[in-house]
Amino acid sequence: MNQETIKSTLPRDLMASVVVFLVALPLCMGIAIASGMPPAKGVVTGIIGGLVVGWLAGAPLQVSGPAAGLTVLVFELVQQHGAAMLGPILLLAGALQWVAGRLKWGCWFRVTAPAVVYGMLAGIGILIVLSQLHVMMDAKPEASGLGNLSAFPAALWAALPFSGGGDGMIAASLGLLTIVCMAAWDRLKPQRLRLLPGALLGVAAATLVGLWLELDVRRVEVPDNLADAITWLRPTDLLALADPTLLVAALALAFIASAETLLSAAAVDRMHQGPRADFDRELAAQGVGNMLCGMLGALPMTGVIVRSSANVQAGARTRLSAMLHALWLLAAVVLLAALLERIPVASLAGVLIYTGFKLIDLRALRQLGRYGRMAMLIHVVTALTIVATDLLTGVLVGFALTLAQLAWQASRLKINLIHEGRRIELRMQGAATFLKVPQLSRALESVPPDAWLQVPMEHLRYIDHACMELLEEWQRSNAPQGARLIIEPRALTRRVEGRRRQAAHLAGLAEGN
Repeated sequence: MNQETIKSTLPRDLMASVVVFLVALPLCMGIAIASGMPPAKGVVTGIIGGLVVGWLAGAPLQVSGPAAGLTVLVFELVQQHGAAMLGPILLLAGALQWVAGRLKWGCWFRVTAPAVVYGMLAGIGILIVLSQLHVMMDAKPEASGLGNLSAFPAALWAALPFSGGGDGMIAASLGLLTIVCMAAWDRLKPQRLRLLPGALLGVAAATLVGLWLELDVRRVEVPDNLADAITWLRPTDLLALADPTLLVAALALAFIASAETLLSAAAVDRMHQGPRADFDRELAAQGVGNMLCGMLGALPMTGVIVRSSANVQAGARTRLSAMLHALWLLAAVVLLAALLERIPVASLAGVLIYTGFKLIDLRALRQLGRYGRMAMLIHVVTALTIVATDLLTGVLVGFALTLAQLAWQASRLKINLIHEGRRIELRMQGAATFLKVPQLSRALESVPPDAWLQVPMEHLRYIDHACMELLEEWQRSNAPQGARLIIEPRALTRRVEGRRRQAAHLAGLAEGN
């Protein structure tokens, strides 16, 4: 980038970086708390995502950092294996991403049915809301979605003043104030102030009210030294990767993080007219960033659409904006630690609850309805399975339903018999596979034994040997009664199972009959 270009883009990138910083700061801390980790861990991930991934990124206007979409998975991993094991899992997941990027597999991570993706996001949104409702009342969330749902009535009762509590409801009021501020700002914000993030205003309002009324609520804990938030990966921790469950966790983390990153990059491409994203380079950059996060004991990262859209809307022109926002995050933790420690945890929980409700996008569900009820069913089942079990199981169930739908559509066969005197046309539409032999057999049973059966191939996508043999068997068994089988050879070589010479043989056999 030459000096003239830097001069022309620097003012816009500088302004955009400040906007992204204001959006990212509360989200980095809130996502860390929701993941069961100290808030400074999320800030470390945001710094690495800006400085390292922003420099290497294939999508220059995309911003990387801790993502709400990984909150559920990280919380599960921390609960099951401990925070110390998150480092080696993340190191392996990042290595897998880097290798996939270098092998140019980026496009394959985008081969994900939209119904599964939207269902995954909706399930994650439900889990975030269920867990953060407890955090918003200064209570500890349960380890599962159903656990949080079943424990909510008791937690709500304990937070009420007349039940002997009261502190929980005071904290919840600050969280509700944050949510109201964010919702009101999204609807009523003036055009001149549209770049000011609602999350920052909501957190600032809750913090000021808490300080003014001297409310006794749980507040954010920030280390005096940012180095205290870094937990270096020990070589002995890598031995734990021999555990198959950790390997599966690393694979799941790599896949979900990559899919979310590349889907976000595709969405960012639609927001601007600048250079298009290089998905393979972006995937490799994310791998480097996650390997560093694993070595430092931070949270995993992805490309995140909320911060990225704020970056584009604020007028960013180059990757410099994402890199500068990381410097502001670093300065905030180093210079403003005392101010950050005044923020109520319930307020950050309110930010995540609002974000979680946005992930439960009912408009996406309605749009899927244009493609049939099955797409809506896959969306709902994926989301509910994630809530009832875990993230990986829900995604696998969604993929299984998608494959089942594809198999059903691929094997669909519509059969019509058109009578024209002795000549009968057997018209088949779809795919004639061995699964449809009973259906084809029933149709042939209704054909008179002395008919001239004409079978056009133009409406078939595919026909296998089982159906061809059934047609030939009908001709052989009814030949004494004068039956004839006439198979139209046009495009037969493209549709029949087997080699070209086999198709030619079948065509010749049909014509000879």
